[in-house]
Amino acid sequence: MKYLFNKLFMLGFLILVLSVITTKTATAENIIMSSGTEPMLDVYKSPSCGCCQNWIDHAEHAGFHATAHDTDNMSQIKAERGILPQYQSCHTSVSKDGFIFEGHIPANLVKRFLANPPADAIGLAVPGMPMGSPGMEMGNRRDDYDVLLLKSDGTSTIFEQIIAAK
Repeated sequence: MKYLFNKLFMLGFLILVLSVITTKTATAENIIMSSGTEPMLDVYKSPSCGCCQNWIDHAEHAGFHATAHDTDNMSQIKAERGILPQYQSCHTSVSKDGFIFEGHIPANLVKRFLANPPADAIGLAVPGMPMGSPGMEMGNRRDDYDVLLLKSDGTSTIFEQIIAAK
């Protein structure tokens, strides 16, 4: 009987150790999503823009809590946030930490940025409205586009290149 008890105890201990190891190897995205609260975004958009709502739906499906703020003065919102004209799109999202996400950025890239934001960055941008980007789906039509890392000095670098499947 003692032999069986020892075997069951060791089996339980091994299961506990394996569950701790598995938990410790979670990815940054899983850490954000398992913290007990959804990452939050305030999304500023025109009241009449349908693609902006499509992007909000995309973000929420990816686990964000997005609050839409309809405004007729998007230029002011962008200017206040330091988004230069060459980086602008139709909607502007702001994280609880004040990072900017301009336009139709894939939600997984927003999560990756938030998990490890560069020190000199203000956020990410997808200038314009590339076909096939989240919220701009048009059947099989897709554009290649760059997701830009916006820096506090007004410059940008490529954060990720999105290449359409041919």
